[in-house]
Amino acid sequence: MTAVHPTAIVDSAATLGEGVEIGPFCIVGPDVTLGAGCKLHSHVVLEGVTTLGEGCTLHPFVNLGGPPQHLGHKGEPTRLDVGARNIFRENVSIHTGTVMGNGVTRVGDDCLFMVSVHVGHDAVIGNRVTLAPSVAVGGHAEVADFVFLGGLAAVHQFSRIGRSAFIGGGGIVTKDVIPYGSVWGNHAHLEGLNLIGLKRRGFDRERISAMRAAYRLLFADEGTFQERLDDVAEGYSDIPEVVEILDFIRVDANRPLCLPRRET
Repeated sequence: MTAVHPTAIVDSAATLGEGVEIGPFCIVGPDVTLGAGCKLHSHVVLEGVTTLGEGCTLHPFVNLGGPPQHLGHKGEPTRLDVGARNIFRENVSIHTGTVMGNGVTRVGDDCLFMVSVHVGHDAVIGNRVTLAPSVAVGGHAEVADFVFLGGLAAVHQFSRIGRSAFIGGGGIVTKDVIPYGSVWGNHAHLEGLNLIGLKRRGFDRERISAMRAAYRLLFADEGTFQERLDDVAEGYSDIPEVVEILDFIRVDANRPLCLPRRET
C-alpha cells in the first residue's frame, strides 16, 4: 500500500509503485513515475517527465525533473531517468535534458547524492557514484561507475570522468579524467591512480602494481604521447583496466585530457 501525507499534493496522473511513501508538503507532478518502495521525506518536488526506480530515498527540499537551465529550452517534453536505490540528501537538484542534447538526463543505480548537489541537463551519472556536498556537474557531462566526487568539486560541461576515478574536494574538472585516475586542484590535474578506491573494491596488489607501471609509462616524459599509448597497448594488453584507460582516451581524441602537473 502507498502512504501519502494529507498535506502532500500528488497529481492523479502520477504513477506510484507499491509501498511508496510521500511525506508532508511534497509535490508530485502528473508525468512522474515512482518505483516500488520509494520514500519522499518532506518538501520534495518531483516535476517534468521523471522516472525513479525502486527503493529511492529523497530527503527534504530535493527537486528532481525541473526544466534545464538552458536559454534554448522552449518547454519541450524532455526527461529525467533515475535508477534504483539512490539516496538524495537535502537540497539536491537534477534537471531534465534538452532537445539540443539527448533529451534525457540519466542517473544509474545505488548512487549517493549528498547535501546541495546539482546535476545539469543531459548529464549521465553511472552506478554507485558518490557525490559529496555541493558538487556541481555541468550539462552533458558523463560520470562513469564507482566515481567519487569530493565536496565542492565541479565538473565542466561535456567533460568525461572515467570509471572508478576520484576527484578531490574543491577540484575543478575541465578536461577528461581517465578511468581509475585521482585528480586534485583548481583546475584539476592528474595526481595518479585512485589507489584507495581500487583497494576498497578488492583489486589485488599484483593488479594494482601492473596498473601503476602502465600509468607511469603512459605519462612519462620520453617520446610522444601517441608513442607511449602504443607502448602501453603492447605491453599491458592483458590488463583489462589498462585497456579501459586506453579505450577511454582513444574514443574521443579531440577532448582535452587531464594530465599530471609537470615540475618546472
